[in-house]
Amino acid sequence: MTELEQYIQSYFGVSEEILQNISQRFVSQQLSKGAYFLEQGRSCERLSFVKSGMLRMFIHNEHKEITQWISTPGYFVTDLSSFLFGTPSRWNIQTLSDCEIYTITKSAYQQLGKELPQWHMLEKLFLAKCFATLEDRIIALLSMTAEERYEFFFSTNRSLFNQVPQQYLASMLGMTPETFSRIRKKQ
Repeated sequence: MTELEQYIQSYFGVSEEILQNISQRFVSQQLSKGAYFLEQGRSCERLSFVKSGMLRMFIHNEHKEITQWISTPGYFVTDLSSFLFGTPSRWNIQTLSDCEIYTITKSAYQQLGKELPQWHMLEKLFLAKCFATLEDRIIALLSMTAEERYEFFFSTNRSLFNQVPQQYLASMLGMTPETFSRIRKKQ
């Protein structure tokens, strides 16, 4: 069973037949370090599950880059709004290392809804998980101090601190690299 199939099975608890129907629509892909999965302004036509490596979701504004998320093994990566609604992407998604991903195209994703009666419930669960993750991030940014955000993120993502440039982590946590460095030195 692939990592993708294990994730689907553990999260959705579907039958073997449904699991195979879903997973066979995902294609394994290799991406080199520095490759763009998606560029800002383009329509996102794929949803991928990260088997290995890391991808950074970020935006350029007038003065700086802002990292929204770092997808690591066991997470999905896409611009969900662009993928579902066909709007131009607000985000760039770029690999931070060589990556192996399982990818489903938008058309194959939509076909699942036509062929599997259970798909709409599974999709609701998937979207609810995405929404809950986003809510957790918002609550942390609004209610925690910079030190608390650092400590919480470090406790749940310790390995990233040796693999991802400090400025990306600082941006993702809503702080300057200087603040991040000062907090890191205290730890």
